[in-house]
Amino acid sequence: MDPGVIKKLDEAVVNKIAAGEVIQRPANALKELIENCLDAKATHIEVTVKSGGLKMLQISDNGTGIRKEDLEILCERFTTSKLERFYDLRNISTYGFRGEALSSISYVALLRIQTKTRNSVVAYKAQYESGKLKAPPVACAGNQGTIITVEDLFYNCPQRKKTLNTPNDEYQLIYGVLSKYAIHNHGVGFSLKKFGEGPAIRTTSTPSVLDNIRIIYGNSIANELIHVKFTDSGMKFSTEAYVSNGSHAMKKGIFLLFINNRLVDCNALKIAIHELYNVFIPAGTHPFIYMSLQVEPLTVDVNVHPTKHEVHFLHEDAIIERIVKRIEEKLLEGKSSKTFYTTSRLPDKKTTPQASKSKASTSFEVKSQKKPPEDEMKIVRTDTKEVKIDKFLINTFSFPSSSQTIVKTNPDTVSKRKITGLTSILKLRKTVEDKCSKEVRKIIGESTFVGAVDREQFLIQCQDKLFLCNTNNLSRELFYQILLYDFENFGITELEDPLNLEELTILALECEESGWTPDDGDKSELAQKSVEILCENAAMMKEYYRLTINPKTKTLESLPLLLPNFTPPKSHLPMFILRLATEVDYETERECFESLSREIAKFYAEIQYSQPEEDASTTLEHILYPAMKEYLIPPEEFATDRTFLQIASLPELHKVFERC
Repeated sequence: MDPGVIKKLDEAVVNKIAAGEVIQRPANALKELIENCLDAKATHIEVTVKSGGLKMLQISDNGTGIRKEDLEILCERFTTSKLERFYDLRNISTYGFRGEALSSISYVALLRIQTKTRNSVVAYKAQYESGKLKAPPVACAGNQGTIITVEDLFYNCPQRKKTLNTPNDEYQLIYGVLSKYAIHNHGVGFSLKKFGEGPAIRTTSTPSVLDNIRIIYGNSIANELIHVKFTDSGMKFSTEAYVSNGSHAMKKGIFLLFINNRLVDCNALKIAIHELYNVFIPAGTHPFIYMSLQVEPLTVDVNVHPTKHEVHFLHEDAIIERIVKRIEEKLLEGKSSKTFYTTSRLPDKKTTPQASKSKASTSFEVKSQKKPPEDEMKIVRTDTKEVKIDKFLINTFSFPSSSQTIVKTNPDTVSKRKITGLTSILKLRKTVEDKCSKEVRKIIGESTFVGAVDREQFLIQCQDKLFLCNTNNLSRELFYQILLYDFENFGITELEDPLNLEELTILALECEESGWTPDDGDKSELAQKSVEILCENAAMMKEYYRLTINPKTKTLESLPLLLPNFTPPKSHLPMFILRLATEVDYETERECFESLSREIAKFYAEIQYSQPEEDASTTLEHILYPAMKEYLIPPEEFATDRTFLQIASLPELHKVFERC
């Protein structure tokens, strides 16, 4: 056979191949665009997605913008403001520097840009196709910053489009990319939403990484993290990390690594850390790891992969060894401070011992070196009539007096129960029921209250097993479900004196928890806007939730009565009112009811933190726990996220005492 003729590829083909290396899917395009926003010193970045980013991916920021003079060559390959000579690669400290991102996008999608610089009187719009400006930029009104809209991604690359996942899967990848950058760049506010829906992610400028971990991954993870921070002058690197403690693990691990503020992979470091955790956590589980590593720019090569997701740096093995050693020291410190260890598993139907039918024994007989019979090891020696653990404590508990409550409650409920026909509420109920863990439900329903460990945890016993429960997680879910299943049928908790909404909101903005910064604007103006939002939705909240806001006086007059003899905490009212205005999606019916119910449930679940410890424990035992036992439908995640945790069983304790 004759050899083939070598030909130079057409420039359009070359550019499409290059674009496919950089932009492999919508999440890659978003990563490149977020990095451009950060390079432009943006403090707020908003992303809107349609059909998983395939139909539309829009990102807007309040950064420095792009000069009108640069718009003509903006999407040509290798045009950049970050790099002039090859030598500059040695000291590169910005994200984008090769000038490929926008160019690559323009070859595989329809690209529109609106931008305004600080010194420009107007903004300018421009459209690009295949790296070229389609028409001269057009002046328009706009704020400082840049809005980039990517439409019909891979419209001219049908084979590449076929390899992508479903729109929902692609959206999840986008969610993952934005959440990682939001956590690391805690000084920047991020927002992500599907087109026509409320935000799925919304963060503000917060003082720490941990705040954003809490927002995105929840308290169940954030509360179990330990802080690792150190500098190594010898190797010239510094590290800050938040990692799982020795008692926390997940079925699917999370590993977020930033090297010199760039989101990257480092398999050697990932493997080393996971090998370390194998000693501390159960087999088949994984830790949560967030790590920021700063090394000398001269020692790292960020130009080894088209998407720049891999980097190489000097002394990798030595640096990894020191990082792992420091994490190990922190884990051992945490272990030494604990008085007992727990096993993160729920009883299996195949291994759960059945309670013996023998009569409960009131005392143990001392026997000679004989192994106790199997049935004796399974005897349950307590029932609901037995003495509780708090009888052995110094303090005795009593119900709070009327002087301790901040409201007077009206127990009168609706004379005839309403049956809601709202599809959104019915669907939310169905979601709760579909996610139910039957095993956890059975245990709670058959359990006995043992006692409160502290403000955050309490103990229950079911047959011959002892369980540690997270009070806040269970309370939130209980109140959320009460709000769904008693929808439109609540009693009323009337405030003795109506509370001024604007004053409550300003009090909340003055709290660190609100995350307010001077960049957000004047507190009084923000408070007035919040009050306007609440007053606009006052009729809906009164009708469905018995939450009464008077639009004329702009005051809060009543709250829903969710449980008899239970009043929500006064100390958390300001933050509750602020979150009602800022965290509830009032635009879409289902999202409105879900987010509003979640916020009310969160507020009511704070009761144990606002009362004296004795009163909080009494409320838990005599009001919350009985309601949980009767009504709560526990979701499946409660079995794995340490909300509900087995810590002891009678047969296993017998084995321990045998060895003693």
